[in-house]
Amino acid sequence: MRCIVDRAHERPLPDAAEMATCHPARVLSNGWPLMLTHLSRQTADTARPLRGLRATGRRWDRPALAASAFATLGVGLVSPVHTSQRTWGLIASVGYFCAALAAARSPVPWSRTVAVTAVIGTVAVPLVWLTATGLEQMEVGVVERGAGLLFSSGTPYHHHPVAVRDFNPYLPGMALFGLPRVLFGDGLLTSARGWFLVGYLATAIGAVRVATAGPPRDGGRPGTAARVLWLTACPLVALPLTFGGVDPPVVGLLLLALAYAHRGRSGPAGVALGVAAALKWTAWPAIPVVAALLTASGGRRPAGKFLAVSTGVGALAVLPPLLVDPAGFYQNVVLYPFGLSATTSSAESPLLGQLLVATLPHGKAVAVALIAASAAGVAGSLVVRPPRTAAAAAHRLGWGLLLAIALSPATRVGYAIYPVALFAWPALCRLGRAGAARQSGPEGRLVEEYATAGATPATRTSSRGTSASNSLDPYGI
Repeated sequence: MRCIVDRAHERPLPDAAEMATCHPARVLSNGWPLMLTHLSRQTADTARPLRGLRATGRRWDRPALAASAFATLGVGLVSPVHTSQRTWGLIASVGYFCAALAAARSPVPWSRTVAVTAVIGTVAVPLVWLTATGLEQMEVGVVERGAGLLFSSGTPYHHHPVAVRDFNPYLPGMALFGLPRVLFGDGLLTSARGWFLVGYLATAIGAVRVATAGPPRDGGRPGTAARVLWLTACPLVALPLTFGGVDPPVVGLLLLALAYAHRGRSGPAGVALGVAAALKWTAWPAIPVVAALLTASGGRRPAGKFLAVSTGVGALAVLPPLLVDPAGFYQNVVLYPFGLSATTSSAESPLLGQLLVATLPHGKAVAVALIAASAAGVAGSLVVRPPRTAAAAAHRLGWGLLLAIALSPATRVGYAIYPVALFAWPALCRLGRAGAARQSGPEGRLVEEYATAGATPATRTSSRGTSASNSLDPYGI
């Protein structure tokens, strides 16, 4: 097995026997993203099972699916009756249980057949059932009403919103997902929920394909379908896909922008992130992170190009509705989603920010101050120690969003789809912190360089050893 490094050096890859030396507690502490790392070692059911893992009984797909089955069953049992969350939890628990049984019978860890089983049971079947029964998340109606307002008045926002359903906390680009229903009427193919799913699948597939393009590794080309299926089967991704959450397409665009930045293609990265920035505020923190990545790996010129494209695309979508009705834009997009409006947001979960608001006299101000402090800390880290790989950038962004989600006065547990996807995607695409940082050279050639701190030429060219294998795998498995 070979991995080409600027066509001059070779670096052997660690085998599964070396990965299996990690203690299980260390593996479990990293959660679902760590378990997904094993998927990158095989691409289809015909692939050879991981040596060592099966011999020692360390199959992480089975406990992951079993844990997901119990977790989703709990969601179904504790959710209110006649809600999309309850329906999804009860159906998805059966889907994860069937996938766990399929994994128990499969000799291949993280096989594509098991992934298909999981996606059918946790996304396809609940989606059909919820669509047939008319259960959907409130966001679907909000986006479709915003599209109607955009089509008739030039802005997707009510000028004086009062009730919760009057508010539209999303940026103007999100209304595009509701235009099919406005233009073609009610129908199965015009629902915004279906177009959220299409947007996620298109961008997630694109992100994996861009990130894994190049010479095949381990004797075979990476399997895009299996990676996307396992990411989709994650409970925090499957849940919003079934009841019509707006976050999956935003997440897919963030991953696509990181994938293009991984390849040193600042223009497409700017377009992808600019479109995401036109959909929701949660995409804007990714702009400085990706800019820092491009600066560290390619210099100021690609970073400047990226900033110009991303902010330009986002501004083109945001400015027209802002100029049409500045007061409506401010009420809907600034005050309401940040919990500063007179109307209480429906996005309330018992996280730290909500607990501060409920228990302290000035809890909302304290939560906002903590968010500002965490944002300043992440921004400072980008200057002091900028990310030099796409994996490091994804992890930095994931931690920043995780802090913002936990401290926000108006938040939902479902927003955890952002950090979970950002932590899992590098593992799926084998973009370890010490992995390959790809950038475009002066002649436009793709150059792959390893950014392992402290690595010597001897460890790069020597036969597989403990130090070399550990440096290739930042998760220590």
